[in-house]
Amino acid sequence: MTPASSRLAWEVVEHRGSAAELHARPLLTGRRLVEVLTWRRTALVLGSTQSLREADRAAADRIGADLVRRRSGGGAVLLHPHHDLWIDVTVPRGDPLWQDDVAVSFHWLGQAWAAALRGLGLDASVHLAPSLEGPWSRKVCFAGIGAGEVTIGVPGDRPRKVVGLSQRRVRDAARFQCLVPGSWDPAELLGLLALADKERASGLTELADVATGTGHPPADVAQALLTQLER
Repeated sequence: MTPASSRLAWEVVEHRGSAAELHARPLLTGRRLVEVLTWRRTALVLGSTQSLREADRAAADRIGADLVRRRSGGGAVLLHPHHDLWIDVTVPRGDPLWQDDVAVSFHWLGQAWAAALRGLGLDASVHLAPSLEGPWSRKVCFAGIGAGEVTIGVPGDRPRKVVGLSQRRVRDAARFQCLVPGSWDPAELLGLLALADKERASGLTELADVATGTGHPPADVAQALLTQLER
């Protein structure tokens, strides 16, 4: 549950555009803000520390996918319109939810996401420990589990990541970018990265069960989060 100090007003807005246009939006400061984003075409989005050379531009062109870099960190994500959920949450410096410690700053939002998904009947947990990384974590966002990110328990198997988080900070605010996939199949994402055939085949095996979707429509998941934030 989010802290009692979070019971302040949230401004909720919706934006539509290409993934590049949405990532280029200015980071607004001075107020709490939830932005629900809708994009037009499938997009491979690389993290701020990744080079465009890590993507296979020809493969992206073949399927009509946009190639974008974001200003927040982490590995690559694949955005499917009408299938995945992308929400940005901004808090200003000085807000009760603000944390100077970057890792700890994700915790309250992860707790809100986990509570929202539990309200939809999912066995969701928030990761409050140091990041869990593997050989694919730098390349693929959902290959690792960072502070504040959310997993779903799977009977007889390891928990699977369901909410990916990244953060962009400026002097006066922090924007948390949240992605909830509609489902998880690493094949298309790996097909858009510049990988040798052997490395791609290894990734298909290693990443097959690291993440999952919610099984709920994106609009329902978005509303569950908004309801939780407003409590």
